[in-house]
Amino acid sequence: MNEEHDHEPDWNPDEPVEMPIDGILDLHTFSPKEIKQLVPDYIEACLERGITEVRIIHGKGKGTLRRIVHAALDKHPAVARYRLDSQGRSSWGATLVDLQFPKKP
Repeated sequence: MNEEHDHEPDWNPDEPVEMPIDGILDLHTFSPKEIKQLVPDYIEACLERGITEVRIIHGKGKGTLRRIVHAALDKHPAVARYRLDSQGRSSWGATLVDLQFPKKP
């Protein structure tokens, strides 16, 4: 009997994963259905930490993730502007986002 397979895994795929809030969001490990809420949540977390420049890596592929990301950015009031990253390693596989703090009433 192999002892390596006799114990439970150290992580549970159903539990939330703590991810660093550093201004770079790599979506490769997320499903498209998660991204619609993940992007606004990440933006809010960045603003709480004073981060106003965000790079979202969505990959090139067929453009599905890029469209979901851009739709979420279009709806978020803290997004001043965004553009495809034409200078980075991933070229149009990433979007650069400039955030602004919401205006206080």
